[in-house]
Amino acid sequence: MRPLILLLSLLLSLAGASAGAAERIKDLADVAGVRANALLGYGLVVGLNGTGDKDTDSPYTLQSLRAMLTRLGVRVPPGVKIKPKNAAAVMISAELPPFAKVGQHIDVTVSSLGNAKSLRGGTLLMSPLKGADGKVYAVAQGNLLVSGLSASGADGSKVTVNVPNVGRIPNGATVERALATPFAHGDHLVLNLKRADFTTAKHIADAIDKALGEGTAVPIDAASVRVRAPKAAGQRVGFVAFLEELTLEAGRPVARVIVNSRTGTVVINQEVRVAPAAITHGSLTVTITEDVQVSQPAPLSGGQTAVTPRSNVDVAEEKKPMFKFAPGPTLDEVVRAVNEVGAAPSDLVAILEALKEAGALRAELIVI
Repeated sequence: MRPLILLLSLLLSLAGASAGAAERIKDLADVAGVRANALLGYGLVVGLNGTGDKDTDSPYTLQSLRAMLTRLGVRVPPGVKIKPKNAAAVMISAELPPFAKVGQHIDVTVSSLGNAKSLRGGTLLMSPLKGADGKVYAVAQGNLLVSGLSASGADGSKVTVNVPNVGRIPNGATVERALATPFAHGDHLVLNLKRADFTTAKHIADAIDKALGEGTAVPIDAASVRVRAPKAAGQRVGFVAFLEELTLEAGRPVARVIVNSRTGTVVINQEVRVAPAAITHGSLTVTITEDVQVSQPAPLSGGQTAVTPRSNVDVAEEKKPMFKFAPGPTLDEVVRAVNEVGAAPSDLVAILEALKEAGALRAELIVI
């Protein structure tokens, strides 16, 4: 019970501290067009200690090895079979950050495509990374850092820590093509809210108009605000830097209760309200015990010993008082009432679901 009280008390203090606090536009919205782009590639990892792909199950690894050797001027005779136990076919993923320039380095993630047991100690050979348009934007190569490991014994026992067939190469890809962005084009820019909210969009537009003059910003919808901006690229950078530091009060969030049914964790935000309702909480325990009785006949009576089973059923109901919610209680009142009745986290989930079914919970209930 104590962890539930501490958890919800912490949430209450955080919610109270953030309520009405000014937030920066930088924390509430992003500039449209300024985003990362996904890159994907295929390659080979070599130098593995016998933990690579099996040739019987990964024909594409053999094909890739032959093609690579051919490009390097090594001709493999048709009858020679390559055993790629020290090599593995992999998929390479990365994100091209906004405004990335040619020659800069980005991190890459390397994941086994076949049945390699581990990529530990491997080296990724030069592999192109392509965008959604099919063009090459970066080239990856380098030694893998693998946090997972796997060990197995002759008797079939096996121990695996983390994921040994996925690794990373910090700064493992070099940018070869810059991606154009619409940041410096046009006479305006658009701010996209990270959480769509009509009130927040209106407050952002009002804050910008207050700082730069009426009509500078216009809310388009709940997720976007259009702002007049200078056309010169240098001036636009300073303009965005100024906008990002403007502060305002964000709109109050939607009343929401999130329940993790697997762990019994419940998170309630400060906007949750409960209509007048009376609740009783208790538990019913049924105990069944089996008792065996033996009936022994009198000597020389000719009778037989009989075994008679007997079941004892005991029903115990825990007595707990009924409590009542006044109209529109706040979050701390809800938590106090639930704690006073002695509800565990799993019991709180049942109470919230019952309130939702009864139409007394003024919030969105999400069970994950």
